[in-house]
Amino acid sequence: MRMRAQAVGVGVLLMALALDVFAASQVKSVRLWRAPDNTRLVFDLSGPVQHSLFTLAAPNRLVIDVNGAQLATRLDQLSLSNTPITGVRSAQRTPNDLRVVIDLSAPVTPKSFSLAPNQQYGDRLVIDLYDQGADTAPSLPPTTIADNPAVPVSPTQPAPKLTPPPPPGSKRDIVVAIDAGHGGEDPGALGPKGQHEKNVTLAIAKELQRQISQEKGFRGELVRSGDYFIPLRKRTEIARKKGADLFVSIHADAAPSRSAFGASVFALSDRGATSETARWLADNENRSDLIGGVGSVSLDDKDRMLAGVLLDLSMTASLSSSLNVGQKVLSNVGRVTPLHKRRVEQAGFMVLKSPDIPSILVETGFISNHNESQKLASASHQQALARAITGGVKQFFQQSPPPGTYIAWLRDQGKIAAGPREHIVSSGESLALIAQRYQVGLTALRSANSLKNDTVKVGQVLQIPATALAAQP
Repeated sequence: MRMRAQAVGVGVLLMALALDVFAASQVKSVRLWRAPDNTRLVFDLSGPVQHSLFTLAAPNRLVIDVNGAQLATRLDQLSLSNTPITGVRSAQRTPNDLRVVIDLSAPVTPKSFSLAPNQQYGDRLVIDLYDQGADTAPSLPPTTIADNPAVPVSPTQPAPKLTPPPPPGSKRDIVVAIDAGHGGEDPGALGPKGQHEKNVTLAIAKELQRQISQEKGFRGELVRSGDYFIPLRKRTEIARKKGADLFVSIHADAAPSRSAFGASVFALSDRGATSETARWLADNENRSDLIGGVGSVSLDDKDRMLAGVLLDLSMTASLSSSLNVGQKVLSNVGRVTPLHKRRVEQAGFMVLKSPDIPSILVETGFISNHNESQKLASASHQQALARAITGGVKQFFQQSPPPGTYIAWLRDQGKIAAGPREHIVSSGESLALIAQRYQVGLTALRSANSLKNDTVKVGQVLQIPATALAAQP
């Protein structure tokens, strides 16, 4: 009986070990992207895991221990060109513990975090390898840090870096930051034939940068120049560091109905979306940080008691400019492709929340629509869209050029007609405040718009006459 009991005990132990092995998560695939200042490795998993990592020198290596995992893919097929990685190898330390060793050509600063499943991906382990000297703080908030206390991250975002005034007498270019939506492990929307939104937006963004930079007095700057992921908030930080006067985000989204078609232009709304489509699109775009590994971002972490008034005033000014430039871009885009809506829509896109930079998001069409997906993949249509956006941007800045720019100098020299300007009324504005902002009299403003009183509505387009400030009635 005793021997039989021992045999049963051994059998139970072996069964438990077998079940434990069976319960281990599988590393199903490994993906790699190279960004200008970092390399990202994404391990796709069949379930959650625990991990830790450490670096070794002479030679440089990164060691990743993944507890509760087994390797079920090959690591020798990754494209390592233009990265600091010279090789990736692995060993199963125990049936449930995987060690991955990354051989490096230079020291890096590693960051790591886990991501829970979402609509697009399952569990993931993300390893970011930052080049020496790269600014790593904004890209990884404390809510997504994995169990690696040796790599501290500041819990606060850096203060906005406002563009310094140009030197006296200089005539700088107007800088337009062009943001290609999505990228890397976040492909965005998918077309009927497998087209990825991230590729369409990058092609349009590059063409837009080329066209804008051909205009004297303008310079286009790409926020994303390749196939890699950038968190939403960091996109506006990049634009700010480049000294942007305008932020233009390019998208080609999908809709629940494949029959939906037409281009749209969006500006920020702090009071909800102007349509169900705007709300749906904003929700989907804002989920991209959950795909890419940054978690929820908003402006709610700012101290409203200290910065609220200044932030609101700045946001109101930039929102007004955003609606203005957005309407001009929309009118031009409507000449080359059908429009989904004929007015600038407003929604809570995170990528537009930059208080000191006017920002718009251009939905160039619905990639989920068969006809539009074919057009969006066409180089000729991409060029036409870029020309339309460039035309709207030029019109806006010729009417309202930033001080110290070459376009402002042309205006001062009378080489660009001042002409009437447009203003789209935003929430909280009055006719008197608009008149004060543009330095025109109330009487002239009423007359230019055939107004019988001082009542204005949100979204109303006002013509701003090119007159000096008149005496207030």
